[in-house]
Amino acid sequence: MPGEATILHADLDAFYASVEQRDDPRLRGRPVIVGAGVVLAASYEAKAYGVRTAMSGGQARMLCPQAIVVPPRMSAYSEASRAVFEVFRQTTPLVEGLSIDEAFLDVGGLRRISGPPVDIAVRLRQDVLSQVGLAITVGVARTKFLAKVASGVAKPDGLLVVQPDGELAFLHPLPVERLWGVGQLTAKKLRDRGITTVGQVAELPESTLVSMLGRAAGRHLHALAHNRDPRPVQVGRRRRSVGAQRALGRRPRSPHEIDAILIGLVERVTSRMRAAGRTGRTVVLRLRFDDFSRATRSHTLARASAQTNEILAAVRGLRTAANPLIESRGLTLVGVAVSNLDDDGAVQLELPLDGHRDAALDAALDAVRERFDSGAVTRAVLLGRDQGLTVPMLPD
Repeated sequence: MPGEATILHADLDAFYASVEQRDDPRLRGRPVIVGAGVVLAASYEAKAYGVRTAMSGGQARMLCPQAIVVPPRMSAYSEASRAVFEVFRQTTPLVEGLSIDEAFLDVGGLRRISGPPVDIAVRLRQDVLSQVGLAITVGVARTKFLAKVASGVAKPDGLLVVQPDGELAFLHPLPVERLWGVGQLTAKKLRDRGITTVGQVAELPESTLVSMLGRAAGRHLHALAHNRDPRPVQVGRRRRSVGAQRALGRRPRSPHEIDAILIGLVERVTSRMRAAGRTGRTVVLRLRFDDFSRATRSHTLARASAQTNEILAAVRGLRTAANPLIESRGLTLVGVAVSNLDDDGAVQLELPLDGHRDAALDAALDAVRERFDSGAVTRAVLLGRDQGLTVPMLPD
């Protein structure tokens, strides 16, 4: 690791809601909720009442009756993200995007031309505010992990620098949930054993954590609790999977409805893959049930593909195998992803060389949608159906 804190984690505050407040002065200083059925984002004024992302709209309005609910504007969020990332790239060429509203920046080689990292972080926040009109929080540390933790602690609209000689003093009093990879289930396992802080995790031998959480998770948390994170900021890193999901609510869905939703998700995923020039072999179906339990099913194809019909056939097979669970537990969320990705040009053709006519059909449909609109041509089964929101993502 470098001798000084040179890694920045920059994270826009309540991104969707902040864009809405920026564009509509009447919303500034007031509780704002983006999304009606499910909360996609909440302003900090709404968060003060307990409103959280992914909460149902009804529950959010009960917690904060005076909240202003606005529909999402994905194109506005994409435009704001592009503008913010342009500011990032003006600051340093070493930018690793995590999502449309956060990134790591390495400023270790800029001291002579731009000053120390803390001065760069101050200017970055000023530039994002003046050029894009949004508040951003920045954490500065020697490791990516600690920089992200620092930005989380500094929110909203803050700046926190963790100096090398104070890393563990800052990290160890924090709750275990601050460790990457500690979700509700892992946190419960730790808290049931009286382990509530990062410092208490650090005091445990690695073997104890491995026996408690498994080899991978135990070793991972032991390293992070001691701030051991050698990963560099990676420029141009491509995503490992492409996916989409849809929350269904608690209303029972017929098999025909579920199939139509899956078709829409598969079309969304495969069109993104083809646009990025990617193919994949492993098809994943993710399910969440009425009792909040989850299940994941996967199938590996004989050859990598981005063809809609081929991916859809695999997804339908996985859903058929999961039908007993769906019927007994009720389905509240479904997701489709393709992983084990490779570049399209790396695909090995197999005998017989049949030309794969579906690829030509997909290419023609992609061209029509790109020229006119994503809804210009669609499958008959999707006509009149709400396909949910297409969340903006970083280009791959």
